[in-house]
Amino acid sequence: MKQTTTLLLLALVMVTACHQSPNYKSNEFADLSMEEEVIPITRQVSVPPPPPPSLQTPEVVKKKIIKDGRMGMKVRNLEQTKDRVDSLVKSLDGYYSNESLNNSDWESSYNLTVRIPAAGFETFILALESGNGEILYKEVDARDVTDQFIDLETRLKNKRAYLQRYNDLLKKARNVKEILEIQEKIRRLEEEVESTTGRLKYLGDQVKYSTLRLNILKQKDFKYTPNKRDKFSESIKQSLSKGWFGFVDFIIWVVKLWPFWIIAGLIIYVFKRIRRKRKANKPGKK
Repeated sequence: MKQTTTLLLLALVMVTACHQSPNYKSNEFADLSMEEEVIPITRQVSVPPPPPPSLQTPEVVKKKIIKDGRMGMKVRNLEQTKDRVDSLVKSLDGYYSNESLNNSDWESSYNLTVRIPAAGFETFILALESGNGEILYKEVDARDVTDQFIDLETRLKNKRAYLQRYNDLLKKARNVKEILEIQEKIRRLEEEVESTTGRLKYLGDQVKYSTLRLNILKQKDFKYTPNKRDKFSESIKQSLSKGWFGFVDFIIWVVKLWPFWIIAGLIIYVFKRIRRKRKANKPGKK
């Protein structure tokens, strides 16, 4: 009986062990799967390279061009042409810096110094050429002053920087001598800054406004115009008057020479005395 019971227990233990072994394996795999989920998988992620540094385009320096010229026109109707030039100058926002009218027996002419914005300078010249006048001469010059502009602007910037430094030093001056020396340097720098600023303004005005010296002329028909003469009676009066004044002027001129008359009288007197003595000393005369 005991043996039977023992056998049954052994069989039961074996059956139980057989049923538990798969569960153990499944739990083991479950634990492994859980570990796989917890531990992250390292991947080589492709990081894009940083963008190339932006290439800074160099600052484009705007050209500073001074344009000026001279032009001569021969027209038939002077006033009509002048009115047309006035309209052109006004429409292009220009102005006259000088204007003069010359009128003679053989021609009438206008001498004009016209200031036109540089953008409309060529338009103004083309409009003049398309008129009814005859172009006698034309000359246009263009000067590049960009280097002068850059040089003056650089100098002005440096002078202002030095001026600021000296102003800062003036606040830290320790005695009167240092104050006077710094103030003298500040005064010189301020004068140089004003001079450079004025030069820049002048060049800027020359660049902004172009200059054209324009001569407009009209020739006249020749007409003989005799000189106007006074009446005969008036001419006689003027002759008598001029003769009298001439005589008075001559007397006054003679009177002004009185020192020379005295000297001449003395010379004549001395000469006569010497001559008399010579005659008196000659032999044979008592």
